[in-house]
Amino acid sequence: MKTYFRILSYSRPFRSYVPFYIPSSIISIVFGLVNIVLLKPLLDVIFEKIEPEIFQSYSAKPDFEFSIQYFTDIFNHYMFQTVEEYGKFGSLLFVCTIIAISVLISNLFRFIAAIILANVRVKIIRNLRLDIFRNISLLHIGYFTHQKKGDILSRVSNDVQQIEHSVQQSLKVLFREPVTIIVYFGCLFYMSYSLTLFTLIILPLSGYIIASIAKRLKSTAISNQESLSRILNIFDEAINGMRVVKAFNATGYINKIFGKEIKTYADLNYNYSKRFELAGPISEFLGVIAVIGIVVYGGNLVLGKELMDSSTFITYLAIFTQVLQPAKNISAAVTSIQRGIASAERVFELTDVKSDITDKPQAKELTQFKDQIEFKNVSFAYEREKVLKNINLAIPKGKTIALVGPSGGGKSTLADLVPRFYDPIKGDIYIDGIALRDYKMDSIRKQMGIVAQESILFNDTVFNNIAFGLENIEEEKVIQAAKIANAHEFIEQMDEKYQTIIGERGLKLSGGQRQRLSIARAVLRNPPILILDEATSALDTQSEKLVQEALYNLMKNRTSIVIAHRLSTIQHADQILVLKDGEIIEQGTHEELIDKEGFYYKLIDMQSL
Repeated sequence: MKTYFRILSYSRPFRSYVPFYIPSSIISIVFGLVNIVLLKPLLDVIFEKIEPEIFQSYSAKPDFEFSIQYFTDIFNHYMFQTVEEYGKFGSLLFVCTIIAISVLISNLFRFIAAIILANVRVKIIRNLRLDIFRNISLLHIGYFTHQKKGDILSRVSNDVQQIEHSVQQSLKVLFREPVTIIVYFGCLFYMSYSLTLFTLIILPLSGYIIASIAKRLKSTAISNQESLSRILNIFDEAINGMRVVKAFNATGYINKIFGKEIKTYADLNYNYSKRFELAGPISEFLGVIAVIGIVVYGGNLVLGKELMDSSTFITYLAIFTQVLQPAKNISAAVTSIQRGIASAERVFELTDVKSDITDKPQAKELTQFKDQIEFKNVSFAYEREKVLKNINLAIPKGKTIALVGPSGGGKSTLADLVPRFYDPIKGDIYIDGIALRDYKMDSIRKQMGIVAQESILFNDTVFNNIAFGLENIEEEKVIQAAKIANAHEFIEQMDEKYQTIIGERGLKLSGGQRQRLSIARAVLRNPPILILDEATSALDTQSEKLVQEALYNLMKNRTSIVIAHRLSTIQHADQILVLKDGEIIEQGTHEELIDKEGFYYKLIDMQSL
């Protein structure tokens, strides 16, 4: 139950609800019991057992004391007055009126307790979702390359939804249902000590059987959620890669994979449902057996005229049947809690995972870039094989460094190390003589503008995509950035211009338009360090020329790291580095590398064909 109580900790401060919830629940439970207890005088009236002489001893109003006997005596006192003054029909109206008032009070406070619990449940799920998203947003980039997106989405959506259902089903079990059982059994003991002891012999058997069923639900629930994660992952990959699926006539293949996982999930879900649904019928059957046992035992007491009259026995049975419902609720909640705990364990894996890249306790603020970026003996590997090997490199402020070479050579990885998307496994990167690890990550990234090879846009307006991460930005600055990126013209042709929603991942735009918005986003920040990962790769020839000119102007007096496949776009660079198999094999200006007639020269020669 440690996991379950951890879920409840998200409702903090829970103690602020307790002063309201506990009294409301107790009042509701007590008056719910009163509703049933009042069956006895009601039955006595109907069966014509009410006579004034029966209540003669209650003619005097009793002195107040907080006890069941006092409330019994005060009721009988007013019952005596009613019978004496209004007769049997008046006593019937009196009892019915008391029942109506009692039901009103019971349901009113039951509603108050319910909305308090609803508030707790809502806050638990809200705080849990916030905690999940907050932790995910702090994780390093490498975490997401090793995790399936479908699995993460399943945990954030389906698992959290299952936790919400579990919390909703089980919250009242923590207090209301146990207290209901205690109060009701207290009344049953008061009515018949021996009969109630008999019932306590029967009921534990039901609890043991239900608990044994619930115990098996947890492992099945975990398998269910894992299978659902795989389904979501297959679905996500199929949707994102539908162009490839259709191009390679792989519809049947992907349907086969999806169908196989769906069958696995259906089988697991069916097995879980069998166990889950078994708990209800068994608890109900055992409850009926208990009632039959009580009827036989209690009926013998009534027939023998020993400890009970018929109206008391009927009231006793009515109260006992009401005890069965909380017991059923507890058994249902226990099974629900098992599934909720299984989901919670998967969710807490997300909230507990720590980023491999964090700020040091005494990390400094990088307020201004003054001198240079320097790589010293930097090596990096995603898993075992090194992607970068002993890189030594100095990038002076205001210079443009171009990275070229074959795919897989380590160009993008080298650029990703500068904003600390990853940390080197060996060596260090320095800005102005201080290692990146000694700076706060946020302050490092404030000094940088990044345009990735793949345009990352959001399902929001054009304006908000350009101004992403900036608040209270002036519209004129956004427009100016769009003009520099050659985006203003096509934006103005949209129906709502800068307030146009561009769709998920910007799919309402062409590839070139998406790339120009990404460039405008970097331009708007006006950073001293630029990282351009093939920033013009998706542009048509005319747009590429205009944007390239804008980028040339933007890169003046700025430190730029440019990754290029089109070598014609980086011939102006102050230094060109040729990376192959994670190593710098050549470096120099365009002219120097041409004169060497080495690997760079061969690349130029191949692209000129």
